[in-house]
Amino acid sequence: MDTPDGFDVLYEEGPCLVVAKPGGLLTQAPPGIDSLELRIKQFLKIRDSKPGKVYLGVPHRLDRPVSGAMVFAKHVRAARRIAEQFGGRTVEKKYWAVVEGRVTPEQGLWRDYVRKIPDVARAEVVDRGHPEGRVAVLRYRVMAYLDKATWLEIELETGRMHQIRLQAASRGHPVVGDSFYGASTAFGPQTDDLRARWIALHAHSLRFRHPMTREIVDQTAPLPKFWRALNLPVEMAADG
Repeated sequence: MDTPDGFDVLYEEGPCLVVAKPGGLLTQAPPGIDSLELRIKQFLKIRDSKPGKVYLGVPHRLDRPVSGAMVFAKHVRAARRIAEQFGGRTVEKKYWAVVEGRVTPEQGLWRDYVRKIPDVARAEVVDRGHPEGRVAVLRYRVMAYLDKATWLEIELETGRMHQIRLQAASRGHPVVGDSFYGASTAFGPQTDDLRARWIALHAHSLRFRHPMTREIVDQTAPLPKFWRALNLPVEMAADG
């Protein structure tokens, strides 16, 4: 088994593994349910002829409909060191999103207070004084204006539930394909299972220190084929 099933390996050095997650796939799931974690474990078990259970540290997550770069660890010490980088906000992450409408100005900062709605896998923007509100901050810049949409590059300063999706939608610019937050434009493979659908949000790049060597790891996840339908400027999307 030389090629993994359902994801691409972008980088592997010692206990550190960076993969490109497809949209529509859970990062983690209860036993018996398909997930990226399960697929990676199965791949490593067969490729490396590992007996028994395979350890895989999952120091961060991407929402099910989101694609892009993720880092995993193959032993506990590496997982802890990578998690510390995420906790200390020293990991550099850039997201690409195509959202409905024309975003102005061409660059800026979005700051809101958000909360997770109890008993529902959904978040909402609340007033600053709300007892459950937590600050959510991101920076964006416009990569290109498209037909009735805007291509954004986004850097998160905080990591809240559905943050990019919620902050964009609250300004009238839901991520294309994200009907959960009000998008009217379809995106990606149209399956009967709404939970398995994609949105036009992609974890484009990930930069961190290798947990053992401390060398900088800088990886970019190519754009999935479904992004071609968005008609991004060819010269700007060439690395995808």
